[in-house]
Amino acid sequence: MKGDKREEQGPGPEPAAPQQPTEDEEALIEFHRSYRELFQFFCNNTTIHGAIRLVCSKHNRMKTAFWAVLWLCTFGMMYWQFGLLFGEYFSYPVNLNINLNSDKLVFPAVTVCTLNPYRYPDITEQLKELDSITQQTLLDLFKYNASTLEAQPRHRREVRPPLPHPLQRLRVPPPRLEARRARSSASSVRDNSPEVGRRDWMIGFQLCNQNRSDCFYQRYSSGVDAVREWYRFHYINILSRLSDTSLSREQLGNFIFTCRFNQASCGDGNYSHFHHPMYGNCYTFNDKNNSSLWMSSMPGINNGLSLTLRTEQNDFIPLLSTVTGARVMVHGQDEPAFMDDGGFNLRPGVETSISMRKESLDRLGGDYGDCTENGSDVPVKNLYRSKYTQQVCIHSCFQENMVKECGCAYIFYPLPEGVEYCDYRKHSSWGYCYYKLQDAFSSDRLGCFTKCRKPCSVTNYELSAGYSRWPSVTSQDWVFQMLSLQNNYTVSNKRNGVAKLNIYFKELNYKANSESPSVTMVTLLSNLGSQWSLWFGSSVLSVVEMAELLFDLSVITFLMLLRRFRSRYWSPGRGAGGAREVASSPASALPSRFCPHPTSPSLPQPGPTLPPALTAPPPAYATLGPCPSQSGSACAPGEP
Repeated sequence: MKGDKREEQGPGPEPAAPQQPTEDEEALIEFHRSYRELFQFFCNNTTIHGAIRLVCSKHNRMKTAFWAVLWLCTFGMMYWQFGLLFGEYFSYPVNLNINLNSDKLVFPAVTVCTLNPYRYPDITEQLKELDSITQQTLLDLFKYNASTLEAQPRHRREVRPPLPHPLQRLRVPPPRLEARRARSSASSVRDNSPEVGRRDWMIGFQLCNQNRSDCFYQRYSSGVDAVREWYRFHYINILSRLSDTSLSREQLGNFIFTCRFNQASCGDGNYSHFHHPMYGNCYTFNDKNNSSLWMSSMPGINNGLSLTLRTEQNDFIPLLSTVTGARVMVHGQDEPAFMDDGGFNLRPGVETSISMRKESLDRLGGDYGDCTENGSDVPVKNLYRSKYTQQVCIHSCFQENMVKECGCAYIFYPLPEGVEYCDYRKHSSWGYCYYKLQDAFSSDRLGCFTKCRKPCSVTNYELSAGYSRWPSVTSQDWVFQMLSLQNNYTVSNKRNGVAKLNIYFKELNYKANSESPSVTMVTLLSNLGSQWSLWFGSSVLSVVEMAELLFDLSVITFLMLLRRFRSRYWSPGRGAGGAREVASSPASALPSRFCPHPTSPSLPQPGPTLPPALTAPPPAYATLGPCPSQSGSACAPGEP
């Protein structure tokens, strides 16, 4: 019917067939057909210098090879520099910034100790027994009658049963033959009496484990060191039996005669007291418990802390300490006073003037340094009531291992909850455990030095000391007289019984050191851009071009692999499979301007016209040609 209506309208222009896209038109997403075409397009259009030479010199293979090698070498050098820059960035280097500030400063805490423990009333009898046994030991080993000790030596029959772990004379293992000959030739010249040069034995005491299956001797080549350590070991056991309330607090006036800060007298609210096992009574001035912290607005000796100390040792223990004077340490308000680690001694009869200079350091944590802000990320519990410091962590770590391995706590460190201090009456083998643990601690086999990281913020005080005789010869008479009237000072002791201490800021300028990243992200990008411009003279957009090139390379590679895979397994190649695919394609799928030439004529049959069925082998596509121009828009089957 539609054909009849078209015939009635008469001849006219045929309606245009729908326009098919040509090969030259650009699609929305288009990729190059080959690597060669991709590289040619990239070299012709990129903004990277030198790449165009690879195309312009394609007719001269030598130049092409030269520019290709030069371009690749430059590319390699640039990325080698990139590797160095990234390596420097990920090593996280830091810069140390030093700032010099000037302002009013908070005066630090100052701890002063008597340097010798006191004979507490609750353990007087036990100390007398220990002194008596020590005197007898000195008499047996060294033929020395210790008449200077407080307790008089007893008769041998009156001496009580010996203490555990007695002090003994130990035989030194014989040296090698060469060493023995060298020593014998040297001793024949120096030593005329073999009894005087006692070099074939040492002094020590034996320590064993719980079931006495393993024992060792704590040896000392010096008799003085051996006696002090042995006496100290027994003194710790005696001291551990005392409660905190039994430790007598010496009157401040018996140790510190005068105290002034900024030319004003100190009060009871300016100091706190604690007991140290070896240094006795200690007093901390201007600590965190102080009612109001001292401030220094002026430098100089007259604007600091001035103390007059008593250094008499009539009531102290001579076998425990062989020095006289006082022990002092400068530290922060929220830091404990580790007198063994950071303190120093004051000499009697001398005025010691200590000038200070404050210095702070702020470290970078995280990737830039192994430090901790407050110790919360350190696997060691803080046993001190203070802020985190490395010394606090190390001592807490040792005490933690002491409780774990020995079953009791060391008296020098804070007592954990539910634990008691070590005493060989209750813990017979704690000495064996302690010295073994001390050896492991010194060699860092306990891991305390590894676990305890440095704090990120540290405040130190740089100290410098000066000494002068005090009081002078011309003034000592009236000074001692005034001290005897006001402080019950024994005039007969004179210079050996007093010491003077001055602590002050040398200047109010203080150094604030801080760390900052040496290579930031901005610095890294700047260095990368400099290297890119140096080797290729390009910009950030050139980097995008390189990224696009890599993306196109990957896509082309993927498409080529996919095409090869389809041609091998899925593509309509030769054979029955290809014939079936072509046969199943409708005629409308072929282009309108191509038509298959019939191989044999056929007359049109009445009824509906069916498309000719194609059978294998597939038709020869070379026989496809343009349809003759007729009035019909489609070729009828069988038309020439």
